[in-house]
Amino acid sequence: MPVTCSKTVLINYMSTLVLLLGLLASGCASLPDNTGRVESYGFTDGGGTLLHQVSATPHGVDPGQSGFLLLESGLDAFVARAALARAAQRSIDAQYYLLHDDLTGHLFINELIQAAERGVRVRLLVDDMDLDGRELGAAALDAMPNMEVRIFNPFGRNVNRWSQFVTRFGSVTRRMHNKTFIVDGQAVILGGRNIGNEYFEADPALAFGDLDVLGIGPIAGAAVTSFDVYWNHDLAYPATTLIGEMPDADTIAHVRDQMAVYMDSQAVAYAPYFTALSESRLARRLSAGELPLIWGHAELLADDPDKLLADRRETDLHLSQALAPYFMGLKESLVIFSPYFVPGAEGTDFFKALVERGVQVRILTNSLASTDVPIVHVGYVRHRRALLRAGVELYEMSRKVRPEQHKRSFFTGSSKASLHAKSFVLDGRHVFIGSLNLDPRSLVENTEVGVIIDAPEFAARMLDWFERDADQVAFRVVLETGDDGVERLRWHGLDEGQPVTFTVDPYTSIWQRMGVGILRVLPIDSQL
Repeated sequence: MPVTCSKTVLINYMSTLVLLLGLLASGCASLPDNTGRVESYGFTDGGGTLLHQVSATPHGVDPGQSGFLLLESGLDAFVARAALARAAQRSIDAQYYLLHDDLTGHLFINELIQAAERGVRVRLLVDDMDLDGRELGAAALDAMPNMEVRIFNPFGRNVNRWSQFVTRFGSVTRRMHNKTFIVDGQAVILGGRNIGNEYFEADPALAFGDLDVLGIGPIAGAAVTSFDVYWNHDLAYPATTLIGEMPDADTIAHVRDQMAVYMDSQAVAYAPYFTALSESRLARRLSAGELPLIWGHAELLADDPDKLLADRRETDLHLSQALAPYFMGLKESLVIFSPYFVPGAEGTDFFKALVERGVQVRILTNSLASTDVPIVHVGYVRHRRALLRAGVELYEMSRKVRPEQHKRSFFTGSSKASLHAKSFVLDGRHVFIGSLNLDPRSLVENTEVGVIIDAPEFAARMLDWFERDADQVAFRVVLETGDDGVERLRWHGLDEGQPVTFTVDPYTSIWQRMGVGILRVLPIDSQL
């Protein structure tokens, strides 16, 4: 009997193993040859263009400085992209992690097509995470005159992409998270926003509190250089190469017609949004060259795209190495805006050391209720108590933000608000704005880009917002010791303008909290 049972178990085990291997084999993806792609480079000499005139350094300002404008509201952030696209005379270079198939995604693509039709060279580089099933549309754009579309680190098209998360784990799980929009080599928009309704105040159900910055001058040239490195990289596949053929004229016309039909179908539902875009003061000021720019020295920080192919220990390829001196040199204060905050033990010790030497550290991140990626919250929760004991001040975004607050902060009054801005203010002088979250995925796995600006005026503006509004849009998390000597977490904030205190994560169910408790035992921090 024992021998028979052992045999049965062995047969079942082998059958399961064969089935598993078969499933994995069926998920072996292949990619087409990409050696035939043609290298190209961005324009940095914008002489004679409107944006070259706008970017002229004012009298008395160091020519090495760049001019900057914060884009706090989602509407202004979209308007800025559209206005720059309409002002383009030579080139548009756009690089994004996500480009949604929604209203703002269609509006964005339409602006690029119109620019290409009037002779502007358009290069669109998009990560493949959001493009499943949209290959033909991307290829049709790639086939249009003056337009090129490349897809970064693509999934194989011959098998289901979900199986590739297993068979190509460590490859397709590392993504290009960059967000850059450059026009005529003279102006660039950098920040946390992808292209999608929730980033630009067009989604009534969810609004991301995000932050972009428009840069004019030398910073745009630095952004072009970074873009070119990605555009010409082995991982950047022309969209037509991925599908294996060039779409014919009928296919291109069909894609164009579909876009027009979609736009017409949304005209009524999004009429207020279209009106707001058309009446934007920012667009008028940009075309008139009257932007209220703040000038300062700036440094573009970007990961090398080889980071996605190299050993994770090759930190010389990492943006964080260029950012580290700014953090190590802190003397007075650090404010962090990071939607996905996973400090790990090493990061927790670093923040503790900062506090011990007299640096005030304040961090605004998402709460369990406001985050759009609950599993990432687990990596933060593991270290929350240790951070509080170290003297770090923690603020967690409220799920609800009152509508009247959106006029004086970068959070809107949608039915659910979620922090998405990635920014740091260092010693009230330097401001970082970009795509970088403070988590292992951004620091080690993905590629990122951002700008650090030496502009005390910017820093003061953001610090003023934090002092004035952080308590309005977020809960202050504290550790309180009861009469029994036990430490307990408490969340102090506002609900409908009235002070409230929560003894558990605000606005969450027991099931959400149980889920976090279960996931805490898994060793997944490196993938968060």
